[in-house]
Amino acid sequence: MSDTPMAGLSDPAAAAGSPLHPRHQQTFPLLTAHEIERVRRFASRVITYADGDWLFQAGQLAPGMFVILSGSVRITQRDGLGRVTPVVTQGPGQFLAEVGQLSERTALVDGQAKGAVEVLLIPPEGLRALLIAEAELGERILRALILRRVALIQSGLGGPVIIGPAGAGGTARIQAFLNRNGQPHHLLDPETDPEAAALIARYTPTPQDLPLVVCMDGNVLRNPDETELAQSVGMFRHGAQRSLYDVLVIGCGPAGLATAVNAASEGLTVLVVDCRFYGGQAGASARIENYFGFPTGISGQALVARAFVQAQKFGTEMMIPAEALALDCSRADGAFKLALGGDKVVRGKAVVVASGARYRRPAIENLADFEGRGVWYWASAVEARLCSGEEIVLVGGGNSAGQAAVFLSGHAKTVRMMVRGDGLAASMSRYLIDRIGAAPNIKLMTQTDVLALQGNAEDGLRQVTWRDRRSGEQTTRPIRNMFIFAGGDPSTDWLQGCGVAVDQAGFVVTGEGSTEPGHKPHALESIVPGVFAVGDVRSGSVKRVGAAIGEGAQVTSALHKYLADLPQT
Repeated sequence: MSDTPMAGLSDPAAAAGSPLHPRHQQTFPLLTAHEIERVRRFASRVITYADGDWLFQAGQLAPGMFVILSGSVRITQRDGLGRVTPVVTQGPGQFLAEVGQLSERTALVDGQAKGAVEVLLIPPEGLRALLIAEAELGERILRALILRRVALIQSGLGGPVIIGPAGAGGTARIQAFLNRNGQPHHLLDPETDPEAAALIARYTPTPQDLPLVVCMDGNVLRNPDETELAQSVGMFRHGAQRSLYDVLVIGCGPAGLATAVNAASEGLTVLVVDCRFYGGQAGASARIENYFGFPTGISGQALVARAFVQAQKFGTEMMIPAEALALDCSRADGAFKLALGGDKVVRGKAVVVASGARYRRPAIENLADFEGRGVWYWASAVEARLCSGEEIVLVGGGNSAGQAAVFLSGHAKTVRMMVRGDGLAASMSRYLIDRIGAAPNIKLMTQTDVLALQGNAEDGLRQVTWRDRRSGEQTTRPIRNMFIFAGGDPSTDWLQGCGVAVDQAGFVVTGEGSTEPGHKPHALESIVPGVFAVGDVRSGSVKRVGAAIGEGAQVTSALHKYLADLPQT
């Protein structure tokens, strides 16, 4: 398979439509008559369609996976402007779906009957059961579902259309959000594309309205926030399917995903919520080279995208973006209650806090004015393109900062890497230190503070001023992009008032004391029985991806014990 379930094919059009492509057979496998009979027991019904009928349409809820018994179905990709691109025509023995059908998401392509068609419909719950019960066949099907999403993303032809300047901060923000959530989309720059320029003229947006996003249903959004965008494109479910879950997991980074995979695979009902996208800080890592089992390294996005699919395979429900606002630990009706944005409340028998940490914001007066407009807290291919051939500033000395510096050095003319300390040895892995030292365009600047940022509302960041703490000398340079990977403040504001203890820095304290006499907390359990913490948000944890994943797996046994001891109702 590709390095990542959500990206990686060099020629997606060929992958989608050409039998000559080396992965065509993996992307569009043919089931034998015997395999179709094995699949049949997971189907809900047989459906017939007449010539020209739609089996599913992009932007509308897809009912599950179809297995074609007779006839053929034409698959096309359509963008928000209504432009249609042929993908493939599938016939008897083939199946119609991609990874979104694991969890009842909207279709990303159109499927239209060519002649009379008869299909088996396998609903999402049946598809998940099939993948688990039929190991070899399930592996082939899941690989095909993943490769199809890969091809859709890489084609750059379907999904919502972003209309705006390619180098603008708002454009980069929306691209990053969709990329990090594995969503097909493409960009049209009005400076180079006549159709985009015509749309700009039609809607006459102000600079603050850009970019425009044209959704699959033709709805045009003006510089939408993540929640509005996700709702408009049907990206993620926004309502819980159950009234009560075994486990609520807050945070969809490596620790939260590991918890979900392990807990759901052992039969627990799991809901994961996250305010932005899956993967957390790890999802922004360009390449992790010290993670067990990947000697050539793996990108953070590749690692977490695999886990994201894996968790859904076992039945984990995802609510993203959904912001956790407050946790009620009173358990008045035997359940924890988590208040979410939009006046939503979800209930769980146990809670796993995996909300991680945010990169610390330097004390710069107008920093917030440039966030998303030249100041970045992640370094994806989108941001890398913005700083191509330019001089940039990178603040931070941990592993994430090192990975970003190495990645960005392949695009920027100069990477000025600024740290407050005397060097990197205390906070960074040796292999990254050596790589930074070998990169001719990375300039490590120790004992250095960023003092001020200059720019304007229209153009974003334009200048950065820093100071050498040893000499006191101040320098101002024309810098358009600054990346911050400095320290970490825990994302625990939403826990205030619920009784969960945190240390002086705000990280969740585990394994100490209890609010219930006679209860001995598990090493990963807070003082509130049933509330656990894993990963970077936990006080005393090792701030590494491998450690977070380990804690996410470890907490499952503690969850089982806690749930088994609850009074049976």
